[in-house]
Amino acid sequence: MDVALAPLRAWDDFFPGSDRFARPDFRDISKWNNRVVSNLLYYQTNYLVVAAMMISVVGFLSPFNMILGGIIVVLVFTGFVWAAHNKDILRRMKKQYPTTFVMVVMLASYFLISMFGGVMVFVFGITFPLLLMFIHASLRLRNLKNKLENKMEGIGLKKTPMGIILDALEQQEESITKFADYISKARE
Repeated sequence: MDVALAPLRAWDDFFPGSDRFARPDFRDISKWNNRVVSNLLYYQTNYLVVAAMMISVVGFLSPFNMILGGIIVVLVFTGFVWAAHNKDILRRMKKQYPTTFVMVVMLASYFLISMFGGVMVFVFGITFPLLLMFIHASLRLRNLKNKLENKMEGIGLKKTPMGIILDALEQQEESITKFADYISKARE
């Protein structure tokens, strides 16, 4: 399956009025996770544009540290995903506590980057864009088009960069996972 970049969503859909934002239910982690995953998939190109702008500004001010920081984060993330695929305890932690897994990756990256003196680049060029994405994905309510697009991604009709990253983290909407399992069993 070819990887396709999701379309850029209208900015008035991405940042509508306050009526489309709501605090997630922190008691229902599963529902909150579904909202975050759904929004990450649906608005992924908008998130990419916002992150690219922030990374460009930080990269312009400190290009070597930005490139070094990006390489370190990618290598640490890849190493942790590889380790999680080879060790059951890490795989369970990644699936049950994805936020903890990402935090461990970010902390390990932070310590490696701090050895090279690029802490501020890490904070403003890498961590801050990820934090903004997470906050927006947590607060933005889903709409029908959002849910439909995510169903298509989840059952394999479409493959996008964010879908690949979320698959590496073993994060999908619960209903998508159940539906995809049903489809794979039906094919057998």
